[in-house]
Amino acid sequence: MEELKDSKPTLEWQERMEEDELFTVENIKATDEILDTYLNSLKESKEIEQDILRYVKQVVLSLNDLNEQFDYFIETLEREELCEFIMEAANRAGLEFEEDITEEWREW
Repeated sequence: MEELKDSKPTLEWQERMEEDELFTVENIKATDEILDTYLNSLKESKEIEQDILRYVKQVVLSLNDLNEQFDYFIETLEREELCEFIMEAANRAGLEFEEDITEEWREW
């Protein structure tokens, strides 16, 4: 999980912040905190499918709230980056799946 911390989508968002008014220091920092909490939860999980799915649901719902709070800054590219990151982490934690596991709760 540690190597995933170095591949969070927020790192790319910081680079795009100068060109893209969607991003602010605040919304990137808040997203970073949510993703770190997610990774830490997965790291502490017992690789039980239900636990991993619960953490996926928590991170998606937290991002839903954050997206609303910061005036809907998660658009198509950001959604794809976040979904890829969330699913990669869940997979590394031991969850096997065929489709988008965020879609059930995702509003962004």
